Amino acid sequence: MTTKKRILSGMRPTGPLHLGNLHGALANWISMQETYDCFFFIADWHALTSDYENTSAINDFTRQMMIDWLSAGLSSENCTLFVQSHIKEHAELFLLLSMITPVPWLERNPTYKDQIVQLSNKDLSTFGFLGYPVLQAADIIIYKAQGVPVGIDQVPHVEITREIARRFNFLYGNVFPEPEAILTKTSKILGTDRRKMSKSYQNAIYLSDSPQTIATTVATMITDPQRARKSDPGDPDVCNVFSFHQLYTNADTVASINRDCRRAQIGCVDCKKIMARNLSEALSPIREKRAYYEAHPKEVELIIENGNRKARTVAAQTMMEVRTALKI
Repeated sequence: MTTKKRILSGMRPTGPLHLGNLHGALANWISMQETYDCFFFIADWHALTSDYENTSAINDFTRQMMIDWLSAGLSSENCTLFVQSHIKEHAELFLLLSMITPVPWLERNPTYKDQIVQLSNKDLSTFGFLGYPVLQAADIIIYKAQGVPVGIDQVPHVEITREIARRFNFLYGNVFPEPEAILTKTSKILGTDRRKMSKSYQNAIYLSDSPQTIATTVATMITDPQRARKSDPGDPDVCNVFSFHQLYTNADTVASINRDCRRAQIGCVDCKKIMARNLSEALSPIREKRAYYEAHPKEVELIIENGNRKARTVAAQTMMEVRTALKI
């Protein structure tokens, strides 16, 4: 029996993963997988909260996300990797928790308010969207996770989960631990247009992109907006391409680019070409692994099946305790 602290997190399958995902949650998961008892799941039910009108791509996105995870470095030997909708116990616990969760807790959720504004082109006036923090709580506490790796902006989500677990324990007896937020550092990486990297903004560089695609995409990146000509001195501190260099280019070259840009001794076109080559080289191991898993779909299916089986065993045991506590 493992003595490692159990953590849990998930991602919605809304499309291929990009560098923002890699430098956000995924890199942290990879670094934590040997230290913690990790449960990572593809949150396909959560994808329905905002994309319920078109579900045709979710299955393919789910498979592609698992391939991205494995290609980036998550190991099925170190982690339990599974698909949310394959573990029906999540839905049962979500139903039971929804009976005890006050509506004002959900309405004050800052993400709920923000998403209503950000996704004004979608009808989000649904119970599922309002209640997704309850499903999220079920996802976490059904595995009795002690920690949830999150960025600072996601801490309120974990706090709602703690409140729901606390209320259940108060009403029916101690069944669930209250999970702690594990704050994780993320590298700030913006999209090609200097906005947050996002599929919806069409400004992303994807883990599955070919070297040619990377070169084409990088060529469109916005640099120092005040630098109109090559002869103009640039300011790397405000250049998005330079921020990528700091992640993907060796320190000596970064220093020379920093110096030469300020002296107008290197142009943006050449600077982008260097960065694109380095980025493509850095992503090469991921592309190679991805090609392997694409060529071996049965292996991916087996990893998912084994992960689902392990997750289901834990979830089923928890639900037996929940039903006993509820006396139903």
